[in-house]
Amino acid sequence: MPCARYHNRMEAPPLPPARERVGPIDAILTRHYPEAACALTHANPLQLLIATILSAQCTDARVNLVTPALFARFRTAQDFATCDITELQQLVKSTGFYKNKAKHIRACCVILVETFGGEVPPSLDDLVVLPGVGRKTANVVLGNCFDIPGITVDTHVGRLSRRLGLTRHEDPVKVELELMELVPQPEWTAFSHRLILHGRAICFARKPRCEACPVAALCPKVGVATKAKPKAKPKSRQKRNADDTDATD
Repeated sequence: MPCARYHNRMEAPPLPPARERVGPIDAILTRHYPEAACALTHANPLQLLIATILSAQCTDARVNLVTPALFARFRTAQDFATCDITELQQLVKSTGFYKNKAKHIRACCVILVETFGGEVPPSLDDLVVLPGVGRKTANVVLGNCFDIPGITVDTHVGRLSRRLGLTRHEDPVKVELELMELVPQPEWTAFSHRLILHGRAICFARKPRCEACPVAALCPKVGVATKAKPKAKPKSRQKRNADDTDATD
């Protein structure tokens, strides 16, 4: 039997592989975030498509402040396709990078009108060719408007997937493909929402609240710095001399 001193130094047993942990992780997150859903306010696929384009480098809360006036002014893809670009820029200015976003929204809607009859196509291949639309945006629209499951890899999903040891990849597409292999397909959209909520509530980028995390026991905490023990203050010269004297008495 190892002595207590050695036993206390022993490391915790390794966690099971990602494929065995992802199910229990998802089950726990489901209990903690039962109402997990898309945070972007929308009434139809076009509105969600545009809101998701606006959400790049911007918070969902800010986008939700902008879109009511935007969607009241422009209601259809035709409206956006023929809008005055300066007016569109002003309406979306507070979301940041507004000139590029306005350009992408109008160009995107031109293609929707010319190619898809003004409707948002329920196809990943069709969506990703639209200006300003990548796989993340396409999966948001497909999963939340057409019930076509998709893994949405935003900054939260990418960060948490690496921290949980579900992937080592930094590239969003590689993260998406790896998670697609681990997570059952019907759960893809909801799993993404749960990770996003967990990232916003507990698993912060710099100072995650691991002590309050419901999946801490299943998490290898990749990249989380452990708290270093405080260094002992150096003894003063007078104190060192006193210690030396005591040692020789």
